[in-house]
Amino acid sequence: MKAAVVSSSQGALLQHFFCVFGFRMGRVPFSSGAAAIGISCIMSEVNIARKKEKCENCTKQCNKKQSDDALRSLQEKGIANGEVSEHTLAQPVLLSACLSCDGCVSEEENSRISQQNLQEIYRVLALNKKCDASKHKVLVVSVCPQSLPFFAVKFHLDIPEAAQKLCGFLKSVGMKYVFDTTLAASFSILESQKEFVLRYRRRHHDTHAMPMFTSSCPGWIRYAEHVLGSLVTPHICTARSPQQVMGSLVKDYFPRQQKLTPEQVYHVVVAPCFDKKLEAVREEFYSSLQESRDVDCVLTSGEILHMMEQSDVSMEDIDPVPLDHVFGEISDPNFLRHDGRGSEGFLEHIFKYAAKELFGLDVQEIVYKTLRNRDFQEVVLERDGETLLQFAAVYGFRNIQTLVHRMRKGRVPYQLVEVLSCPGGCLSGRGQAEGEGGKPDRALVQQMEEAYSSLPVRLPETNLEVQRLYQDWLEGQDSVCAQQTLHTKYSNHTQPPSQTLIPDIQW
Repeated sequence: MKAAVVSSSQGALLQHFFCVFGFRMGRVPFSSGAAAIGISCIMSEVNIARKKEKCENCTKQCNKKQSDDALRSLQEKGIANGEVSEHTLAQPVLLSACLSCDGCVSEEENSRISQQNLQEIYRVLALNKKCDASKHKVLVVSVCPQSLPFFAVKFHLDIPEAAQKLCGFLKSVGMKYVFDTTLAASFSILESQKEFVLRYRRRHHDTHAMPMFTSSCPGWIRYAEHVLGSLVTPHICTARSPQQVMGSLVKDYFPRQQKLTPEQVYHVVVAPCFDKKLEAVREEFYSSLQESRDVDCVLTSGEILHMMEQSDVSMEDIDPVPLDHVFGEISDPNFLRHDGRGSEGFLEHIFKYAAKELFGLDVQEIVYKTLRNRDFQEVVLERDGETLLQFAAVYGFRNIQTLVHRMRKGRVPYQLVEVLSCPGGCLSGRGQAEGEGGKPDRALVQQMEEAYSSLPVRLPETNLEVQRLYQDWLEGQDSVCAQQTLHTKYSNHTQPPSQTLIPDIQW
């Protein structure tokens, strides 16, 4: 029996694909120190078909897409990640593992995803040591704010101290600049706010204006495009996610300030979620003119922690180094966050902005009403007994399925829905919070939530760096340049690609 070895990060994302074939991998706990976990599996077509019938309808789409060649490929390859017994194969499929999987991946996409790993970072760092200085890549790291609480908990430090330790380590191994993506999130929130107000005002003559779905979660976006299609894609906010706004900033504005070309910059994003790797390889985020991708590589928080453990350095030996700023100078050394329960807080910011812009009401505090569970909540704006706005926060695949079911029946009363694929939001991303049995480590998540909530909140409208960049980089807030740089579009990809394959990638 042939067996390949994959890393824990590959194993986690492969669960997205494996689930489609009617089984889930065995217990793959998140372990930052585990370089690789092995599995071998032999499945009959009968077993695959039987398990599909028990997948709670989440594999209906892939039933139409998979080919006999793909089935035979799965049987022959024995894709590895631990021993899979008949008992393991009989376990129920995790719906969360199916979220961003459409049952197939194109050969081109497979090739791009295969470069989202630590080995690729080591390769670029090694080339910098060998090649002529004129051919060096300038490595820029952008750290998502939801990743910083993970390092704070692991380092037993507060977030500012942990961020400086992380920055010190990354620069010690060859990274030139280290930013955090809160600045980019401010752009994404501001553009989402404006788009919501425009959609609301045209809701009576545009059937796709409401509800508006947030667009910051790539797992949700992939599911919407590849499974739900035209039912929801016209409703998705066109504002780019914080990751991809940061990609534009690092590959466009920043190189010009440093007198570099975009292809000289190698951009790495540290994120709590594996699905960010899928977002980075989207076709619209590649510039054929500049021959450069906005984000070259995404690493999860867990992969970075593993990198630190591999380097065999102690936390005490790492010199703390302040993070870099786009303008060079440090205008505000404090770490700040946006509103929200551990994500970027799109719902809360849009709610407050719309209340003021549309109805002249100042909302100081938002009160959530729990509906089905903690991950399905709503917020209502009322005046004199009249409901003016009704928003919802929907996290996790089970709740997303409920939302979609209601939408098919025309029973969605919300003007905006903040949709995130991970139960609990971004802090619970599987790239940093996965515990036993593939479920979130609740104790770790709680510690991260406490650390994150300790940071002071700043409205994106008050960020002077954002206002300056609108002028210096984007030629004004409502310019054509701003529209092209900060927005994208989403399409219906429910038809299968002409050539599909089971992923055979080494991360």
